[in-house]
Amino acid sequence: MAEKPSKEPSEEPESSIPDDVWERFVQDSERDIRLSGAPKEPSARARMVTERLRQEEARGAQPEGWRTGPAWREMDGRASRRRRLWAILGVPVAIAVALVAVKPSLLPGDPFGTSSGTPSGGASAAALPAETAPPTAAPSSAAPDTPTLDRPFAGSPAERWADGAAAIVVPKATPVGTFTSAQVAAALKQAKTLLVGANLNPGTLRGERPESVLALLDPKQPRMLDDVNSWLRAPGKKHDPLLLFSRFDPAEVRPAGDVVKVRGRMTFKAGAHASVAIHMDYTFVYPLIQADQASKASGATETSGASTEVARTIVRRVLDLELLDPRKYQATPGKLSITRYDQDLGNTACDVYDGFLHPQFVSAAPTGAPPTGPTTDPYDRSRDIRHSGTETCGTVSRT
Repeated sequence: MAEKPSKEPSEEPESSIPDDVWERFVQDSERDIRLSGAPKEPSARARMVTERLRQEEARGAQPEGWRTGPAWREMDGRASRRRRLWAILGVPVAIAVALVAVKPSLLPGDPFGTSSGTPSGGASAAALPAETAPPTAAPSSAAPDTPTLDRPFAGSPAERWADGAAAIVVPKATPVGTFTSAQVAAALKQAKTLLVGANLNPGTLRGERPESVLALLDPKQPRMLDDVNSWLRAPGKKHDPLLLFSRFDPAEVRPAGDVVKVRGRMTFKAGAHASVAIHMDYTFVYPLIQADQASKASGATETSGASTEVARTIVRRVLDLELLDPRKYQATPGKLSITRYDQDLGNTACDVYDGFLHPQFVSAAPTGAPPTGPTTDPYDRSRDIRHSGTETCGTVSRT
């Protein structure tokens, strides 16, 4: 399989510690760090900006608007630096590589290790608790198994993840700056609606226009809404809707069931521009079958369903949103602006820019360009995916 990571991940041995023990350790460590951490000294730039704003406020001046002011130009780094497409690996160097990635039990021994996950052929293991802190390592591998229509997440860490929109937990709202708890709660709810509409809505997944997402974006944010519309209208390498949306060509693939596994977290804080800053980091795992197998699957019994091949595409998205104060900036009340969007796309064809994800199936010939980059784990949520700008399509270690 192939993948396009931002940088080669560190090669650390996988932990054999059970997931529940590790979760408790991470949570306890995070609490201790918060209790003992000292406040950080503001940077020279931060002190300079603070002093400038203090002087402007003393003169009765208001910050400049989005379209012309320096504050917006600082935010608008998104426009050029963060518009990266990392069509992460979907194409194996050879069919043998793809076969091992889908069915690692074909290798001698147990190269990926075992865990307390779902045993082969057994019932689903207990679901993991919600993610409350950034992971520090990749999840341990599930017991090697082949995905089927009955168990499309078999052999994947995602089998223990929560299902769909229920996995996107909105944090409890508190007042932020000039925004009330109710306003913050509304913004957080909108952020979830945006994420669901972009990555879980059935219409979006089959390539339809994501109206529910577009309705949330601030039309006063320079270029953003125009850019998104251009991506959807005419997909291409520099106009790719996959930058924000998960989309599959229904003529090529269909969902293997009605469940998408999701894991991640949402946080918020006071932003640097009189705003509520919302950070979201989520991974979505899509099980798929080839479109020409869909008719077979629709009539398959529980015993015969296992004969239909299932592939998985893994999409990780990191989004930063802001709700700005319209009394200080040219912003639409109740609308969100996007200040960062990064993504890793695992198991999709390299260098194909038609606006769709193209998963690789073991039984099908590889499509797209051959991978040339390093091997990475698409389930490793501890990796930083802020891309450096080097677009190399590598290989996924598992799907």
